[in-house]
Amino acid sequence: MTPLAHLLALPVRAYRLVASPWVGYGCRFQPTCSAYALEALERHGAAKGGWLAARRVCRCHPWGGHGFDPVPGSEQSPQD
Repeated sequence: MTPLAHLLALPVRAYRLVASPWVGYGCRFQPTCSAYALEALERHGAAKGGWLAARRVCRCHPWGGHGFDPVPGSEQSPQD
């Protein structure tokens, strides 16, 4: 992970440590938005990973999508 990606991952890690236990589990997507953001930053770096993470968080609302949504370029495939 690039140094800038590490810097962008800090708020995500802080959210997972501090706020996530209080908010509870209610994510519409699999993997969760915070896990998606960390994986996108690790896999694609700060610019593209940050863009992918921001785009995913913007889709996470009651009228957005749901279901399995892996980071582009990951080896995960939908389970049948």
